[in-house]
Amino acid sequence: MYSESYALPTALITGASRGIGKAAAKLFATSGWDLLLTARSEKALQSLSQELSRTGRTISYKSLDLSDPVAIPSGIADLLNQGVPPSVLINNAGVAWTGDLLSMPLESWQWLFQMNLTSVFQVCAAVVPLMRNNGGLIINVSSHAARNSFPQWGAYCTSKASLASFTRCLAQEEGVNGIRACTLTIGSVNSTLWDADTVQSDFDRHSMLSVEQAASALLHLAEQPSTQVIEDLTLMPATGAF
Repeated sequence: MYSESYALPTALITGASRGIGKAAAKLFATSGWDLLLTARSEKALQSLSQELSRTGRTISYKSLDLSDPVAIPSGIADLLNQGVPPSVLINNAGVAWTGDLLSMPLESWQWLFQMNLTSVFQVCAAVVPLMRNNGGLIINVSSHAARNSFPQWGAYCTSKASLASFTRCLAQEEGVNGIRACTLTIGSVNSTLWDADTVQSDFDRHSMLSVEQAASALLHLAEQPSTQVIEDLTLMPATGAF
């Protein structure tokens, strides 16, 4: 069971089994952070946990499908019960869907918003109250799509714009409790997102940011002193938007 007082630093990372989340877990562990990890694949989390345990840090994990809103409260509670409340929460998990906006099936729209927005709300609702005694930081991984409109990416753009607004509102409400909230706004990253069945693209992935670059930006945000916050860090490929 977690304690009301805890030693820093500990990070909870969603979508930790691959892509940016996995790169962040590796970087944070080697930088001296204890970790609470969640993703869908139990096998991938177990393998990653065994690898990161060699750093000497405490690594806890819980398999959780964030597309299932019913499973999130108990799943996050189970994860927190393995250790201590995190000092930093990184909402990294997300999905994309490409196609004409108004021909998008309703179930696909609901799935995308559950993953990119509602699950973030649910995870924050479970974790933030436990941060209030000691302060904490929420980092929500957003996209430059939040500020732009791209054909075939309408639902994704809308979900990320909503996430950015949610983050700003959360920061305003929780600031009195010593809790900060910020976004990492990133351009195209060469991650597993592009391999999904729901994404059709022919972009040059070699020109994209690496997952390690995104992870470094997350660590930079996480290591800011509690007396300050970078409200948004925007990281783009040198070649610009695709």
